[in-house]
Amino acid sequence: MPSHAAFHSFGTAAGLTARSTAHEVRAAARAGLLSAHTSGLASDYVQVNLAILPQALATEFQRYCERNPRACPVLAISEPGSPALPSLGPDIDIRTDLPRYAVWRDGVPVDEPTDLAAHWRDDLVTFAIGCSFSFEHALLAEGIRLRHVDEGRNVSMYRTDRPTEPSGAFRGPLVVSMRPMAAADAIRAIQITSRMPQVHGAPVHFGDPALIGIRDLARPEYGDAVEVKPHEVPVFWACGVTPQAAIAAARPAFCITHAPGHMLVTDLLNRDLVTA
Repeated sequence: MPSHAAFHSFGTAAGLTARSTAHEVRAAARAGLLSAHTSGLASDYVQVNLAILPQALATEFQRYCERNPRACPVLAISEPGSPALPSLGPDIDIRTDLPRYAVWRDGVPVDEPTDLAAHWRDDLVTFAIGCSFSFEHALLAEGIRLRHVDEGRNVSMYRTDRPTEPSGAFRGPLVVSMRPMAAADAIRAIQITSRMPQVHGAPVHFGDPALIGIRDLARPEYGDAVEVKPHEVPVFWACGVTPQAAIAAARPAFCITHAPGHMLVTDLLNRDLVTA
């Protein structure tokens, strides 16, 4: 695994920034030079969460996603055993093109490899699920500051007490991502993201986190904590880590997901997901 310093060296040399292309980010991951989270990289391009399951579970999981479209908006599904997602990019290889993955056994993550060479199987089906990182570009373009991007952190993510609609063994709580904002920015963010339903759409909650079962904003279940300043309100969006909570409940013998915050960057453009 490359060191943190190696990542920054590569990023400086090759221009891995918000202005990078999706291909450049995938190439860095494929070469083993990027193992950090993808928030703030290639901000023109759609980022997706992944859930990779055996074919025997694919129909049940697809139904779970269809019943919970805010948290699990499916953008593409692979053919069984294929590492390609041609509708998201002609050269995508799911086995290598994410910075980091999570390998699950019996509903528990047991490894976080940087490629899937040792884990790939011919019966695996990949689900690409919309990610809130995609709408961040639209927020930044409107001058809305995002603290986790400014600080180079992963976004804060929390399990709530809101249940999702189950499908067979797949069930569990809604997971949300949180961004602190001034009230005026929060109102504008709601307007902007409501036009992007394929990447979670409008927030599901803002204000008191206790109302959705979050006890301590300083202790997210996933990602990094960021400060919520006295003049700010926490704003919560449905999060593509929700399927991981459902996988934990279903306890499949084997599956793979992205590591939280480590997304596949596709060739789709964020602006093309904006509805009228």
